[in-house]
Amino acid sequence: MLPLLQRPDQHLRFTHANSITESSSSAPSHRLLRLLPRRSRHAHPFALSTKCAAGSSSDASVEEDDAEKDLSMRHQSAELGYRRPPKQIEEIVDVPPNPSYIISPRRDRIMFLKRRAMPPLSDLAKPENVLSGIRIDPGSNMRSRMSFYTGITVHMLMDNGTLGPAKEVHGYADGAKINFVTWSPDGQHMAFTVRYEDKVDSSVNLSLWVANAESGEARPLCISENIRLNAIFELFVWVNDSTVLVCTIPSSRGNPPKKPLVPFGPRIRSNEHKNVVQMRATKEMLKDLHEEQLFDYYATSQLILVSMDGQVKPIAPPAIYTALDPSPNEKYLMLTSVHRPYSSIVSYERFPKKVELWTVDGTFIREVCDLPLAEDIPITSGSVRKGKRLIRWRPDMPSTLYWVEAQDGGDANVNVSPRDIVYMERADPLNDEKPQVLLELDLRYRRTSWCNGSHALVYEHWYKTRRTRTWVISPDCKDVSPQVLFERSSEDAYSNPGSPIMCRTPAGTFVIAKIKTKYEGTYILLKGQGATPKGSIPFLDLLNINTGVKERIWESSKEKYYESVLALMSYNPKCEIQLNQLKLLVSKESRREPAQYYIKIWPDKNQVQITNYSHPHPQLALLQKEVIRYQRKDGVKLTATLYLPPGYNPSEDGPLPCLIWSYPGEFKSREAAGQVRRSPNKFARISSNFPLLWLARGFAVLADPTIPIIGEGDQEANDRYIEQLVASAEAAVNEIVRRGVAHPNRIAVGGHSYGAFMTANLLAHAPHLFCCGIARSGAYNRTLTPFGFQKEVRTLWEATDTYIKMSPVMSANKIEKPILLIHGEDDSKVTTAMQSSQFYDALKGNGVPCRLVILPFERHHYAARESVMHVIWETDRWLEMFCASSSRNIQVMESTVDTARSPACEALAVSFTKIYSLVRLSVS
Repeated sequence: MLPLLQRPDQHLRFTHANSITESSSSAPSHRLLRLLPRRSRHAHPFALSTKCAAGSSSDASVEEDDAEKDLSMRHQSAELGYRRPPKQIEEIVDVPPNPSYIISPRRDRIMFLKRRAMPPLSDLAKPENVLSGIRIDPGSNMRSRMSFYTGITVHMLMDNGTLGPAKEVHGYADGAKINFVTWSPDGQHMAFTVRYEDKVDSSVNLSLWVANAESGEARPLCISENIRLNAIFELFVWVNDSTVLVCTIPSSRGNPPKKPLVPFGPRIRSNEHKNVVQMRATKEMLKDLHEEQLFDYYATSQLILVSMDGQVKPIAPPAIYTALDPSPNEKYLMLTSVHRPYSSIVSYERFPKKVELWTVDGTFIREVCDLPLAEDIPITSGSVRKGKRLIRWRPDMPSTLYWVEAQDGGDANVNVSPRDIVYMERADPLNDEKPQVLLELDLRYRRTSWCNGSHALVYEHWYKTRRTRTWVISPDCKDVSPQVLFERSSEDAYSNPGSPIMCRTPAGTFVIAKIKTKYEGTYILLKGQGATPKGSIPFLDLLNINTGVKERIWESSKEKYYESVLALMSYNPKCEIQLNQLKLLVSKESRREPAQYYIKIWPDKNQVQITNYSHPHPQLALLQKEVIRYQRKDGVKLTATLYLPPGYNPSEDGPLPCLIWSYPGEFKSREAAGQVRRSPNKFARISSNFPLLWLARGFAVLADPTIPIIGEGDQEANDRYIEQLVASAEAAVNEIVRRGVAHPNRIAVGGHSYGAFMTANLLAHAPHLFCCGIARSGAYNRTLTPFGFQKEVRTLWEATDTYIKMSPVMSANKIEKPILLIHGEDDSKVTTAMQSSQFYDALKGNGVPCRLVILPFERHHYAARESVMHVIWETDRWLEMFCASSSRNIQVMESTVDTARSPACEALAVSFTKIYSLVRLSVS
């Protein structure tokens, strides 16, 4: 006989070693199971269920009274301060992330960077200046709210693929915050910044450090007190193995300009010349002359060259430098800066921009371009800035520039051929030689991947038709004509050929690795995700550029593991790699095993494991995951990932409350919309903003069900947004109900940003499907975004009916089910907090059960631990009241094991199944 639950606010605990199994001799003895009670159908919304599998009516009566008191207090306290979620969720969220890694240029070392968990709210509450699309921390003269690393370790990579002993980078004091970590071109040193906060005056000490890769010993590089770093834009870059170009605060800079008590004058915006300027809404632009002065004050830098021995040399005059690009031969510097006149409607990225060439010793060479203010770029997808754009150094040449220029004035609405032209010229052109035309394109240029002069891959794309082309060109052979290597729909995941494997040159640039085989021709490697109808199977193909013929030389396991290629670990100064000496860094994971890194070595393809990360949430190590396929009523095939709690059996245990979490996508074809773009073998890592947390509360979770909004041919997808949205949601709900895993009356829907917009529309137009909704950081009134949103490029005046029909605020009177609205107070995107506030007012004015939570200091995504925990608490409370309540009690397992792969895990699953059969909480 199982013991009764004594109090509703206490967890029911059973000890394996004592009396929970039918046969005590077979019971494991390694921890506890915890069963959390759920709420009753006949109790009021805040009451817990009073029925257990065994027990007297008097016990149940006491339990019900205590339950009502407990939940009544919980409801009253919901308005007070920051709250924390249940312990079993909090423990999952607080797991620190695994380290990041950076591979040395010569592929002989790997640097691991320790990361912290979520920052405290006090970090977000620090003063900041919001200027021209960026947020500045005035105390450190860097971007505000920057994350940081807490430590660095370096390992040698041995010839057999194993890692040598860890070398801890040391020399700085405890508590340092580390940023901007980079290898020197030769891989012998690392440069990074260290910052400390003065607890007395809240000032920040930001300094540039360098560490020896062999010993790990670190020291400050700029030791003069007169040198202060400016990290608003690019802070520093290695010019060569022993010299760094650094942005610093001009020594002549005084105190920041003070805002006058009396304004300079009225704010005036004028369009007397009838220009057509269409901008998507934002609130971080410069507002007045004072903010222009602040932008100048914080963003202006003096460039200095700092050598490893501490010598300092100023370079170029002070300016607002946004990019620093040394040439591969270490002779030239390409400096990009912005200047006045500024704008109050666009960010700094569209300010007048100047690109200049200087020698490393400080001699001005020439001006590459000086582009005017670009306020008038059309909102149509594919529109770009006029003039030279994407100016880069060729990574395979000493000092050659390339760039692209639009031939349609940057306006995607203009039909012209060619649309873009790619040019190239040397940094120091001789005898007034003209730039060379590399390629003329009829679509919009995307990027170029270079391959040591002999070949290059040029990519172009056109969003409206989803066409994409990959060209093969021979930039240094004028008698070789460009050839189309691939042409396909960018939506067609099944035909995606992958991207080239890149190799690091001695200059620190990246080019396509040439693969030497026993066959003639030029070969490269393509790595891809390998989308297939049965799930993603990452691959590695050997491609003959001359013929276009491909050979698959490796692909991931199909049965249990998901493996993917991360980087090339072979090194050759000429970037020519022998196929039988190929060495790759790969990751490998399964549904229940977290991703680990391996070195895979040819020709035998042996692999050596180099990390051994523990399971981040062992209490859910045995969760159940399945990629499911189903179909909506118009025949479009859909995909979702279904997660179920550990030990759950639908045939024995009945349907669960379910949370559906998604984000709609737009497509041009039904075929592309129906393709599978996920793998059943990927590890289910649970993050603080993902719905899998509620597996720990006994929910089924349907994650990312595809919600395709399709506009075939000349049709616009959003003209049938509501119909397709509802049809996709109906198909998802019908499938999980058909499978018996979800209770049809206990299905909640939620999403973030455009997913929140989806949630509100579903509650308005498909109220029969869901019991409640959670909408985070959404925009609910599309008339407040009149110049387009998401992939919609028509204006409000061009598609008035669509804007109004898609706006949930216009259908607030149709919503009946409870909806929880959450928003960051400092959200600067088109999804401003005002959107949620106005939607809440509309809902409340129509008597809809709703709740609005505004998070102080938070932006579009939530960062502070207090905020994240409170959002989880709010969501859990909402789901408990309106989804988990009114259904039968759900049993939830919380087990603690040392590792996800320990034998105890399997025993735990067997034991939990037995407990399910013994402890059956009845349907009220």
